[in-house]
Amino acid sequence: MLRTRLFFGLLPLLLVIVGTGAYAIRVCRQLAGPLQADLVADYRAALGCQDMRGSATLMSNALAYPSTADPIGDKRALDERRAAFTRELMGQSASSVGKPRAKLVDSLDAAFQDFSARCDRTLASGGAVSLDEARENEGALYRVFSAIDRITASDYQESRSTEIRAEHLANTAIGILSATIGAAVALAVVLAWVLASSLLTPIKALTASATALGEGNLDTTVPEFSQDELGSLARSFNTMAAKLRAYREATLARVLRTQRTMEATLTSAPDPLFVVSKEGAIEFRNPAAEELSRLPEFAGGLPAELGGPLRQVLQSDEHYLPTDYGRVVTFHVGREDRHYLPRILAIGDKLTEFKGAAVILQDVTKFRLLDDAKTNLVGTVSHELKTPLTGLRMAVYLLLEKTLGPLAPAQRDMLESARDDADRLMRILDSLLDLTRLEAGASAMDLQDVPVDVLLGDIAGEARAFISAAGRRLVVRADPDLGAVRVDQARLRHVFINLLSNAAKYSPEGSVVTLSAALAPLGFIRFGVGNAGPPIPAEALQRLFDRFYRVPGQSQPGIGIGLTISREIVVAHGGTIACASTDEGTEFHFLLPAA
Repeated sequence: MLRTRLFFGLLPLLLVIVGTGAYAIRVCRQLAGPLQADLVADYRAALGCQDMRGSATLMSNALAYPSTADPIGDKRALDERRAAFTRELMGQSASSVGKPRAKLVDSLDAAFQDFSARCDRTLASGGAVSLDEARENEGALYRVFSAIDRITASDYQESRSTEIRAEHLANTAIGILSATIGAAVALAVVLAWVLASSLLTPIKALTASATALGEGNLDTTVPEFSQDELGSLARSFNTMAAKLRAYREATLARVLRTQRTMEATLTSAPDPLFVVSKEGAIEFRNPAAEELSRLPEFAGGLPAELGGPLRQVLQSDEHYLPTDYGRVVTFHVGREDRHYLPRILAIGDKLTEFKGAAVILQDVTKFRLLDDAKTNLVGTVSHELKTPLTGLRMAVYLLLEKTLGPLAPAQRDMLESARDDADRLMRILDSLLDLTRLEAGASAMDLQDVPVDVLLGDIAGEARAFISAAGRRLVVRADPDLGAVRVDQARLRHVFINLLSNAAKYSPEGSVVTLSAALAPLGFIRFGVGNAGPPIPAEALQRLFDRFYRVPGQSQPGIGIGLTISREIVVAHGGTIACASTDEGTEFHFLLPAA
């Protein structure tokens, strides 16, 4: 096993480290044991000798200068100093048992006993001694000092001997440890070289095989050098390579089958399909796209109507999926015009690192014709209904003016009701005709540069009347220095009045309706109309601007074309309109390019 091989390979180095540590522990114990005890004892003996010298000196001074007035005090002081000398001398004697310095301590004891007896006699005589006795007393003190000096010299020799033994032990330990460390380093280098060679050889072979496998060479195998974990790893690698070879063969067959199926599917698709790379180059096109590519519009690649949305998809990686026929592109194919709704899908594949887009041109010619027919029908019907409706309104107005005679109250009520319904129907027909003209592009725009503050002032002055009548309050908020917008003021008035009337209609009584204008990025002005009414459901926000759409559950009257007309007017000005609704209120906002 690999673990066993590593253990026995590192065992010699481990034994050297353990032996070195054991020897170091032994040396430390010697330094911290007997040698330290000897040094401490010698130091304490030196201090004791110094204390005894001081006590003897004090005893001699007491004899030299006795106090005739207080002999009892002199006796007590002498006894105290003698007791201090005796205590230290007993300590020296106890620590010298069995040692050569014991004789020196006995000699000091004898000298001190003689000196002490002379002190007692001198003190008893009141300090009156002859010159010979004084010399003898000095001689006794000198003998005490000499004995202390001999003990001190003996202790110094003992300390010196202990220092030499410690230095010798330290030098020996340094030499042995240095040699052991050198041997351990050499042994570690040898073991590292041997173990590295035994481990790196199969690892290098495995690395080379893995590199070849990563480059696609699945026929590479790893030699099995041993029966341990490295050998097991080599066998597992060879098994994996064999399974990858089998999987590659099966996957290759599956990929070829999938590719043929995909090609057959794309070839049979009736709508033109272009696959474009990140750089904008056409990588693939089906037969329908090949036929379309023969048109002059495709001579330099995709036409300009598709180039703009395609660049946006390639930059943002977001699909381009328009739903209105305003985004339809038209090409003259054969003897007829064909209408296509472009659908651009962002595609990417991490395995092949391909990134681009798929341009699908959905043929909506039949649907476009049906939509045009429906629009024309609405316009024709509205126009045809407007003439008889005008005659009916005129007759009702004449009757109400009593030109044909007086009216009973009941008759007048019925006529007024008929008049209001006729007026409402006329407004609906006018809106339908206006919407038809806007969608067909037949309504000319009278564009003029109008300052934003003037535009807001005119709209606010007109709207305050019906907003105040509805019990609401209008507030205008506008950034300074907004400049001007190039608009058809009459048609843009229709947008503002429609949004403001809706805001007043759907907000609670006493609330505030806001009319705002602010700078927006890319040279646009953002206009907004907000109210504090109930939120619009999220599922209804996407359909608010569809024709004849009404939010479910609405109790206010209307037919659902006011917002559609507003959208067409804003789009005709080159802008966009949207709605945001939360629990705090709803805001319709639209962007118009600055002049």
